[in-house]
Amino acid sequence: MIVTGGAQQIEGQAGGGIVPWALIAGYGTKDQVGGSVYYTRIDTQDFKADSYGVAVGFFDRLEVSAARQSFDASSVVPGLELRMDTLGAKLKVFGDAVYDQDTPWPQVAVGLQHKKNHDMDIPTAIGARSGSDTDFYVAATKVWLAGAPGGRNLVANLTLRATRANQLGFLGFGGDKDNSRKLQAEASLAMMLTDQVVLGAEYRAKPDNLSAFKEDDYSDVFVAWFPPSGSRSTAAYAHLGTVAGKSSQSGAYLSVQVTH
Repeated sequence: MIVTGGAQQIEGQAGGGIVPWALIAGYGTKDQVGGSVYYTRIDTQDFKADSYGVAVGFFDRLEVSAARQSFDASSVVPGLELRMDTLGAKLKVFGDAVYDQDTPWPQVAVGLQHKKNHDMDIPTAIGARSGSDTDFYVAATKVWLAGAPGGRNLVANLTLRATRANQLGFLGFGGDKDNSRKLQAEASLAMMLTDQVVLGAEYRAKPDNLSAFKEDDYSDVFVAWFPPSGSRSTAAYAHLGTVAGKSSQSGAYLSVQVTH
């Protein structure tokens, strides 16, 4: 299946648009190395965010990734751009999302995302406690071949993340309301309309650590195209809720990716 590496989510790891999955980046088998590069743009009423990076999968077991994110917050402070680097690692613990069709168990992976915010003047002023931190997560992904209506393939993912990140880390980590890591749930559900087109939806819960700015959960609905060439495109409508005091932020999400 050409979708087995997933897309590349905004923090750089294999998965959906906003949720990391247990899948390993690239098309590599247990004897091969694979990987992908990507660029993503999110454009809401008041903000723009860009992300680009690379992920490499080793022997369908270990994934490492590096990504740069930037967030245009000029609507809050003229000229303000927040930049963040994310280094990721993911290890498949057991299972195979595709080939373990004779068992009820999903593919399970554990991972981390170490994030460093390079522009902490504003986050510190509104109560953020740190400019860098590490998210830890466990992800479970299952594929049901011919498990959806019409004999279509179905993909489900559940991720549990321990995090202190404010707006993914663009507003720093921890805050005056709460400085501890919180366990947050993330989920994805997708159906393959054809061998190359996937329709799905995602949800990502997030902590609310800052008194100055309320933080809402994220969600999206997406269509992804996986042509045989190895390129991939994902278009989505993302709902980000309240961001940096601006309510009802929603808009287009577009990601392009080349996978080997």
